[in-house]
Amino acid sequence: MADDATVPVPSAPGAGAGRPTEDGAGEPTPTEGPRGFDGITSFIGMRWEDPQTIRLAIRPELINRGGLLSGVVTYALVDYCMGSTLWAQTSEAEHIATISISINYIQTAVEGEIVCRTELDRRNRSVGILKSEIHHEDGRLMVTAIGSYSIFPARRRLR
Repeated sequence: MADDATVPVPSAPGAGAGRPTEDGAGEPTPTEGPRGFDGITSFIGMRWEDPQTIRLAIRPELINRGGLLSGVVTYALVDYCMGSTLWAQTSEAEHIATISISINYIQTAVEGEIVCRTELDRRNRSVGILKSEIHHEDGRLMVTAIGSYSIFPARRRLR
């Protein structure tokens, strides 16, 4: 998510009210959260519970040649979850972009469901710092990550 300025990200009910969802119609219900904001999230199969929580069912297409869940999948899950967590805390006049993510791959999986949860550690007017964990449905910790995001004024779109 190098530049989230053009990708609407889910808002938590009551947070960032009026922020667009995938269909532009308003807030998603927590159990039916948005699915697929772009080709990446659609292909990977990300399902938002709320801005801080994304679930993913592991499918054969997400397994690498080594027979394990691709690190690209978990990295994308972290990036989008961090982005949506911060996006829910921004105003209409602010946009965000990933600066850096440091990720630690602790374990992997080949089947089942995984869940990424993100917490906003701190933010000021120009930077947000977040931390994420991915757990397997059996409770195993798979990934930890910390990330920093730029917060900048929204630009007017040219027609």
